[in-house]
Amino acid sequence: MQTSLILIKPDGVQRRLTGRILSRFEEKGLQIVGARFMKIPLELAETHYEAHKERPFYPGLVQYMTSSPVLALALRGKSSIAVIRKMLGATFGSQADPGTIRGDFAISDGYNLVHASDSPEAAEKELGLFFPEGTVDYGMADTPWVYDVESDLG
Repeated sequence: MQTSLILIKPDGVQRRLTGRILSRFEEKGLQIVGARFMKIPLELAETHYEAHKERPFYPGLVQYMTSSPVLALALRGKSSIAVIRKMLGATFGSQADPGTIRGDFAISDGYNLVHASDSPEAAEKELGLFFPEGTVDYGMADTPWVYDVESDLG
């Protein structure tokens, strides 16, 4: 099982899409192990996006991410990082396939609704930034059905 950081970005919050986006992840079978509605402090945004510091879009990205609240989520599931990124679709909404979150809800190439960790290493770092107290471990009653674990079906 992997845990990934998801940020429903300011445009997703302002467009009232948080519930619809979150429900897509839950319907897929991913488990919410952390949730935090917050306005990202400038220092956290700068740290989170420090890999892009030298890129021309960095100042605008930091400004955008601190402009309005986000919903930070920790989602757990089998191969969750790859599954979530596939569910999101291409980075730019105008290029994302229908059926993906960005393909269904985004057209902008600047505002793309959701951030997701792109590797286990990135997930570990990002989860530490947004959930320093850790995440919640608990069992789900539907796990045998979601993951086809016949031995647990009784």
